[in-house]
Amino acid sequence: MTVVDGSSSSSAGNFKSKTTAYVVVCWIFAAMGGLMFGYDIGISGGVSAMDDFLVKFFPNVYARKLTVHEDNYCKYDDQMLQLFTSSLYLAALVASFGASKACTILGRRPTIRLASVFFIVAALISALAPNKILLILGRILFGIGVGFGNESVPLFLSEVAPPHHRGAVNILFQLFVTIGILIANLVNFAVANVHPFGWRIALGVAGVPGLFLCIGSFVIMETPSSLIERGYETEGRQALQKVRGMDDVERELEYIKHACEQAKKVKQPFKKLMQRESVPPLTIAIWIQIFQQFTGINAIMFYAPVLFQTMGFRNDGALLSAVITGIVNVLSTFVSIVAVDKLGRRKLLLQACVQMLICLVGSGVILQLHLKSVGTLDSKLATIVVVLVCLFVMSFAWSWGPMGWLIPSEVFPLETRTAGFAFAVSTNMLLTFIIAQAFLSMLCHMRAGIFFFFAAWVVVMGVFVFFLLPETKGIAIDEMADRVWKVHPVWKRFMPKEGKGAEMT
Repeated sequence: MTVVDGSSSSSAGNFKSKTTAYVVVCWIFAAMGGLMFGYDIGISGGVSAMDDFLVKFFPNVYARKLTVHEDNYCKYDDQMLQLFTSSLYLAALVASFGASKACTILGRRPTIRLASVFFIVAALISALAPNKILLILGRILFGIGVGFGNESVPLFLSEVAPPHHRGAVNILFQLFVTIGILIANLVNFAVANVHPFGWRIALGVAGVPGLFLCIGSFVIMETPSSLIERGYETEGRQALQKVRGMDDVERELEYIKHACEQAKKVKQPFKKLMQRESVPPLTIAIWIQIFQQFTGINAIMFYAPVLFQTMGFRNDGALLSAVITGIVNVLSTFVSIVAVDKLGRRKLLLQACVQMLICLVGSGVILQLHLKSVGTLDSKLATIVVVLVCLFVMSFAWSWGPMGWLIPSEVFPLETRTAGFAFAVSTNMLLTFIIAQAFLSMLCHMRAGIFFFFAAWVVVMGVFVFFLLPETKGIAIDEMADRVWKVHPVWKRFMPKEGKGAEMT
């Protein structure tokens, strides 16, 4: 990926590159950060549904679960239980800004390594936790690891990918997120009947993806942009030659050096983000993250076993259904890898809005009409709901899932990239925290109406994409200003006029 300030009219997308085995290994190892994130998303709901875990930490919830006539929609409504899941994302929100500084000062690779260390320590504390305080402490350390990983990995992938493959390479992060969710669901299913410490195994295994990422951080290179930005021009040239698989990289190197010179003039990137010309990328980055969470996907993935229990599945059946949705999630992400650089970002997002809307409304109608406060769904109707949930997950996996990380990583210029992406990550974590903390209470009070709540958001998302989201397929990051923002009917009014350079802050 090439990086300049957007002032050049020559196409950075013409830079030549070869895909070498080493570069592919770097992509895969870096994307292991997604494996950490995905495992934690998937593990929380299964652990929350395990009786041994509830007996030790949330005995009141366990008592309600055993009550024969307890309201189907409210048996897991407990703020502390939800805090077990959501505390991670609140910690990640705060950590993302520290991760932004680390990415700028230390580089992408050391930041990735720090993420892995936090995750390994968090896994040990969580697995051995004797009380609720240490349990939540483990979750907070997981959150710091997630904040550092989610800030550094997508940036790394975007900065080492050539423009014509940037979408597919960046989506490797989301692919590993889905693989992590699937692995977590399989682990939950495998240890659910391991008494009394199955939940400890499930939480402890989280250290494995952290270990893989730590090993990978010693294998991957630093990105050329980061090296040159920090004054290591010789090392940056060598890294660029490795990334592109060829020795002749002078033209691209000049683009990167020019971008770094512009970036050095910006002493306060967060203040620069508040200027008028930063409104388009910042708005897109933040709202894409908000919409990604308000699809309802994390509510479903966090609490899939709990949700399926509410629909009438027994505990093993609920975990198995969560495994099925996890498999669908992984396979569907491959569709995005193949299609994103051919069809573009907008088409995938708009198609998914239609599919998700149908699935959410269909599920809501069935539950509204047939799932009462007590009793269970008819087996055929429950199966239909599982199918609709799978179709919903499928559409999310090839659209809003990967695009939520791809688009914010490619719309900012170098001088505000880490700061802008920190806003995107922190927004994602804030909304994830809100959804994780509120979902079980929302399910209790809104009942089947929660599906209609998310369906309404999907409509808003579709309107936003149609009118406000420009297509960025195949456009080098250095050319976004000229080829995207300055020609968009809405966003062009925020860009400086020709001949008037943006004031550096």
